[in-house]
Amino acid sequence: MLDHICNQGESASRSTPRGWLRCAVLVLVSTLAVRNAHAQATDALPTPFNPDAVVRYVAQHRAEIASGMAEARALAQRPALVGALPDPMIMVSADHIPFSGMGVDGSVLVQQEFPLSGVLGARRRAAEAAAEARRLQVGETTLDATWQALQAFHMLAGTRRVVEVFDAQVTLAGDVVRVATARYAAGGSPQSDVLRAQTEVRRWAARRASLTGEIESGEAMLNATLGRSGSLAIPELVTGPDEEPEPVDVQVAEALRGRPELAAVEATRRRYRAEVTAMRAMYAPMAFVRAGPSMTMTEGAGAMVMVGVSVPIWRGRLAAGVAEARAMGSMADAELRGARTMIEGEVRAALGALASARVRSRALRDEVEPSAQQALRATLAAYAAGQAPLVAAIEAAAALRMVQEERVMAEVNVGLARAA
Repeated sequence: MLDHICNQGESASRSTPRGWLRCAVLVLVSTLAVRNAHAQATDALPTPFNPDAVVRYVAQHRAEIASGMAEARALAQRPALVGALPDPMIMVSADHIPFSGMGVDGSVLVQQEFPLSGVLGARRRAAEAAAEARRLQVGETTLDATWQALQAFHMLAGTRRVVEVFDAQVTLAGDVVRVATARYAAGGSPQSDVLRAQTEVRRWAARRASLTGEIESGEAMLNATLGRSGSLAIPELVTGPDEEPEPVDVQVAEALRGRPELAAVEATRRRYRAEVTAMRAMYAPMAFVRAGPSMTMTEGAGAMVMVGVSVPIWRGRLAAGVAEARAMGSMADAELRGARTMIEGEVRAALGALASARVRSRALRDEVEPSAQQALRATLAAYAAGQAPLVAAIEAAAALRMVQEERVMAEVNVGLARAA
């Protein structure tokens, strides 16, 4: 690679240390450029960027989701750990060594413990349920991360649209300046009208300039919620069509069927039920078997076998473990009921907020804004004809700007309600 890159440049000698140093620098620069291009291609956003693309990008790039999946994979190994038998033990015993040094009584034993109940299977099922619950909780993390990203998306889209409103306001203020200047030149208005109109231009230009920082802040926030570097560019944002939502009963049923919180709590319930079974199984004794070759001075070589069982006499400890697992199971039951109630309420509230936001947005778009535009045109025509004062034109322009800002915020609320 070094020769290839160096051959692309001048045919200077590479036999000197300086020549090789220059080639090495070229290699380093080329490598960094390739890596940077690859990173930008990996983090690139589609153009235009819409809410569906936000959902897909978050699922692939948020570090919290990757962390949760890694933890879930780690917990998926727990069933093999807790469901296995204890490791066997190898014991070497010298039972009798005479002081004369003539011979020895000894043995080599292998001991294996195993339960006389289904405790290992219960522990395995509890670990499997815990791993499943953690995997499903990644879905909750994904929902939270997606909600954050969609909020940042709609807020940035709204800020960019407000910039368009202010640009139009600056242009409109410039039109008022030209009308006021023409009337002043014709002797139809005082010079103060021109100065007042120019003041409006400067005021709106200053407000427009102040939005630059807000846009940069919004882009940094959207990049952060997407899992990207804050310095990367954000393409054009498209919020998508205002489609009619599905009926509330359909939405509620879908949420109760698909929300990961409910499935995670259900997996937690299975875990605690398995733990109750495991604690009950501890009432049964643990058996062990020892076997191996032995040697005695009198009888010579032979075999030795020992069988034993544990005596679980500390019933209070075992009963406390069962009671703890049962209480945790009752807690999971209550959490499941509460989660179902809360999710249903959230869905109904979100759909109600969406319906309200859509009504307000449509009214502003179809009725209020056209009326404000008509009033502004009439007022400007009246001022140009000398039939209305300048303040009336300024007030009409301000009224239109307020309506347009209100419409932008209403459409942002529609997007947020739809995302919720």
